[in-house]
Amino acid sequence: MWKLFFEICDFLCVLIPNKKLRNKIRTENLYDWKNKYNALKKKYPELNFRKTKMIKGGWNIGFIVDKKYVFKIRKSFDNSLPTDKIEREKRITDAFAGISPLKIPKIEIIKAGKYVFFKYDFIPGKNLNTFSSHKIKQNKEKWGKQLAEFIYAIHNHNPKEINDLKGENIGDGWNHNDICNNIIVNKKTMNIIGIIDWEYSGWGLLETEFINCVKFSEKIKSSGILPIIKNEYKKL
Repeated sequence: MWKLFFEICDFLCVLIPNKKLRNKIRTENLYDWKNKYNALKKKYPELNFRKTKMIKGGWNIGFIVDKKYVFKIRKSFDNSLPTDKIEREKRITDAFAGISPLKIPKIEIIKAGKYVFFKYDFIPGKNLNTFSSHKIKQNKEKWGKQLAEFIYAIHNHNPKEINDLKGENIGDGWNHNDICNNIIVNKKTMNIIGIIDWEYSGWGLLETEFINCVKFSEKIKSSGILPIIKNEYKKL
């Protein structure tokens, strides 16, 4: 859906007579998506880019190619950005990969043309937030337990290798900070299988993580899953 939207917008830019304005819109409003996409196609000619889904959220846009790989990049990419800023999400996910009871994408940093992307294996499934309100309520007990186990594992582990990323944040553990938008569910088993997109993760308070499980999704919030997550967490 997003790819078609951006293709239509890019096509309509042709109708703008002012070249400078046209290029500004393509770069700033459409995030230079076409050049980023073409850079990936050139780097990976063996992949089937005819089966590409575009995603957009937070600071990033991304391309799911052939249901095999996800390539994620900053909307406003700046190739002068310090390496540590680019590597932050990779360092955090690497630190928790062996701790989490749910799958965390293994990030590889790759360069295509002038752009730097995060590349990781696509986790097949459905985003929990795209299920109907009825389906979320129907599965809230199971999903609440799984999310509690995930939060417990992450929040109560303190990897020394990422201590420098805590900054001056007040907290008592590590948080994902955007769980509700990034839960991947196996449609056959209806089990949560993975948590993606760790760009907002950081050192913080446990209560903040609980709140962020439902804060950005009215469907999940109204399902009544949050008390279940908290109660299951207490049992651990």
